[in-house]
Amino acid sequence: MATKRRGMLVKNTSERPVVIEMNTRLLRLGPGEERLITAEEVRDPALRESLQIRSVSIVRPSTLEEEQSLKRLLEEEQRAE
Repeated sequence: MATKRRGMLVKNTSERPVVIEMNTRLLRLGPGEERLITAEEVRDPALRESLQIRSVSIVRPSTLEEEQSLKRLLEEEQRAE
């Protein structure tokens, strides 16, 4: 049985701000800041590179409620553009 891919909570582990240009959006994280990303964004090459060089790290998988809230927020931001 296949499991559903989930989003993640990521954290800037650097002492400097980090900017990640993903295909879906620009992610800006201050030192120590945490942000949710979608399941699709987890596979983004720019994010994966940041994970490999350890400028960001995965804190934990997102909850179902967090995923739904993030999707609504991203949809609202897209409509506002």
